[in-house]
Amino acid sequence: MKTDWEIRMLTQEEQATNYRTMRHIERVRNLINTVVLGLLERGEFHDQTKLSSPEVEIFTQKTPQLAAMVYGSLEYKRMLDEMAEALTHHYVRNRHHPEHFKNGANDMNILDIVEMLCDWKASSERHNDGNLRQSIEKNANRFSLSPQLVAILNNSIELFE
Repeated sequence: MKTDWEIRMLTQEEQATNYRTMRHIERVRNLINTVVLGLLERGEFHDQTKLSSPEVEIFTQKTPQLAAMVYGSLEYKRMLDEMAEALTHHYVRNRHHPEHFKNGANDMNILDIVEMLCDWKASSERHNDGNLRQSIEKNANRFSLSPQLVAILNNSIELFE
């Protein structure tokens, strides 16, 4: 093992390289922190519109019924139709839903996608037959998600286990 006095001094060029590398590391850290702060804010305000009218009345009545249904079934889809007023209100005000955007998921940003996946996971836990992998598969068809995005979402499931 080398002692401190045996370690060679860096050249001026190596020191300059290390300085640029440290600046890069700091910049990446700051950008990651921007994303983290954005996600923390989304966590604080997620689905707050469900706490007031017209959403609260409809979700109070229909959510227990949805929990007993198979996600994506015809019965489930009929229930969503019955909830149209609340869902339309909700989608307009919550950008983590593909329905918020004219072009669906293609218009979403990375924070929208992360919040959406977290929402799908939490929603799957509210269903008697809930399963995140199955939700991703069904929603891939429902929202015409690209195979690459579907793979990324599936690769992220282990984060929740």
